[in-house]
Amino acid sequence: MTLLHPLHLLVLLFSLFLISACDGPKSTGAGKYGMMDNNIPEYAAVEFFSHIYEDKNLNGALKFASPKLSRLMKSYRINRNVQRHVLNMPYDKVEIKPKAANAGRNEFAKEATVSLFFEGTLNGQIIKDLRVVKLIRTKDGWKVDEVSVE
Repeated sequence: MTLLHPLHLLVLLFSLFLISACDGPKSTGAGKYGMMDNNIPEYAAVEFFSHIYEDKNLNGALKFASPKLSRLMKSYRINRNVQRHVLNMPYDKVEIKPKAANAGRNEFAKEATVSLFFEGTLNGQIIKDLRVVKLIRTKDGWKVDEVSVE
């Protein structure tokens, strides 16, 4: 009976360990590991493009767009048209990575420029691209103002 008692204790401890390891669903953020700070321009740029390529409508992307870019995007009505005509980057599936940022460099800035790397597929072909995104700071946070090929 004494041999059985430590075995029960071991099973109980192991069960508690397994239960404590399960935290539930994690919220996802921007960046490779979902850990990008939401007060930096890189976050706004990645979120803007993520909404364009992953959502069913433009509402999420419009939250991260400047008024000038919002008007242009609304005239194309759907995500696929914005991908094709505004960005000239249609993808079926895409992964977006920002270039490494210098911490604190945009703390007091009114404008920022971010480079984003795109790697995805279109009709089964792998496509890689680079875009330079110009952002402006508003009272609501960073907003994408222009996207260029530079």
